[in-house]
Amino acid sequence: MDKELRSRQWFGRKGKDGFIYRAWMKNQGIPAHELQGKPVIGICNTWSELTPCNAHFRELAESVKHGIYEAGGFPVEFPVMSLGETLIKPTAMLYRNLVSMDVEESIRANPLDGVVLLCGCDKTTPALIMGAASVNLPTIVVSGGPMLTGKYRGHDISTSDVWRFSEAYRSGAMSDEELFVAEACMTRSRGHCAVMGTASTMACMVESLGLSLPENAAIPAADSRRKVLAHLSGSRIVDMVNKDLKLSDILTRQAFENAITVNAAIGGSTNFVIHLLAIAARIGIDLDMDDFNNIKNIPLLANLQPSGKYFMEDFYYAGGLPVLMKELHGVLHRESITVSGKPIEENYLKSECFNRDMIATMEEPFNALAGIVVVKGNLCENGAVLKPSAASPALMKHTGRAVVFENIEDYKAKIDDPNLDVDESCVLVLKNVGPKGYPGMPEVGNMSIPKKLLEKGVTDMVRISDGRMSGTGFGTVVLHVSPEAAIGGTLAIVQNGDIIHLDIAAGLLQVELSEDEIIHRKTELKPFENLTSRGYVWLYQTHVEQAHLGADMDFLKGGSGAGVLRDSH
Repeated sequence: MDKELRSRQWFGRKGKDGFIYRAWMKNQGIPAHELQGKPVIGICNTWSELTPCNAHFRELAESVKHGIYEAGGFPVEFPVMSLGETLIKPTAMLYRNLVSMDVEESIRANPLDGVVLLCGCDKTTPALIMGAASVNLPTIVVSGGPMLTGKYRGHDISTSDVWRFSEAYRSGAMSDEELFVAEACMTRSRGHCAVMGTASTMACMVESLGLSLPENAAIPAADSRRKVLAHLSGSRIVDMVNKDLKLSDILTRQAFENAITVNAAIGGSTNFVIHLLAIAARIGIDLDMDDFNNIKNIPLLANLQPSGKYFMEDFYYAGGLPVLMKELHGVLHRESITVSGKPIEENYLKSECFNRDMIATMEEPFNALAGIVVVKGNLCENGAVLKPSAASPALMKHTGRAVVFENIEDYKAKIDDPNLDVDESCVLVLKNVGPKGYPGMPEVGNMSIPKKLLEKGVTDMVRISDGRMSGTGFGTVVLHVSPEAAIGGTLAIVQNGDIIHLDIAAGLLQVELSEDEIIHRKTELKPFENLTSRGYVWLYQTHVEQAHLGADMDFLKGGSGAGVLRDSH
């Protein structure tokens, strides 16, 4: 290794400062030789009992440590704020940027030469990568893995079934007792959602960007091979430090394009867009909404819920992401460097498929419709997104009367009202659930079908909001409308009865209003006011950018590097 270890700025010092840095580490029983020139590897751990998806990370961290020791490094595990999608109110997305700050400053301020990021639940992955990218040390990602497929009354189930169970419960087709039994049947092992929800999408994003070892995306959390991968990742990060292979060497424009291509083929979550935009802005790559349109016409290859029938466990047994990427060989940037130091094609060329019903070929895809569609128009000047593989073909071009909910409370109060003026041709519009408006842009965009229509057998409608949708969700749902209603976007002035046109093929979302009428209605809007005058929520609402920019804070874009100017004593 040619470059001096960064950790030597702490542990290699003479006099008082070196004494203090070394002595207080030794009170943990660390032998002196561990601090004498070995690469110091930080294990950034999002373990928390409040984040059930990541509750096994203490064990996973031990496997990483074994690998680091084996390769001649010295591991130090440190915690950062953990985001449990299932428990945090008002939404984990509100705190993604806060965690990225925690990660960034924890890495920069401490004697670390390289970092292993342990992430699983939805926002933990982008938050950790965003923070690490702003420091730009050698970094490798180890995902927590999906839970085992649920088993309920002879059927395979997982998180996407939550939405089906909810509608069955609301319509009276499912009892309280049946729902209670189903929840235990669904979550029967450690790990994150077992479908191609946001957590699995993020794990696939990581692997397709080249930030992890191959097969990271799909190994189930309960499978011993997850620990083996963690061990190997621990060994690999030491070599990355020795070769000074940093995030900026891996996260090139070509790597981001590979991730977008792979996301289309897996039927990845719409949340992919907002997180990849934020990561790109941290590492200095120019990426915008139009880059996510499926210009290569990549088909859907993965037969995975919510766009198909199988689960992440099946995906792994079929060969996992390497097999799918091998199918995409002709459209990928094959020479993009990964954490292995080798071109990404070496991660997948020797892979073999064991279930063609699960992972289809480019010649005979599971579904010709795939990827993310970005729509624009007078209702979303900066764009909005929709996942066509999870939508209803009959609604891909649709004109309907708007049924408007001014906020989430208005929606909850009216959606089951038998007197709600709505039919199946209407367009449900939910306002003020964007980054500033909620705040934090929650996953409420896949609004439930009005109860009176559920009882008639209606299963899908066009739904539009400035919020997000769980990657486990499905339906003809237009999300991330930008600019959002809270800051005076056109969505804010839509009224009941306005006619809305959606044309996915044309990339168009319009409200049938003249420009003069839109301007007039906007003059009557009340100015946006923060919910509070203090604390993180005030900071977030004051500085968060819009969805089409990744909803990061304006002052966090880019990075400050790994340098620390002054000593602490």
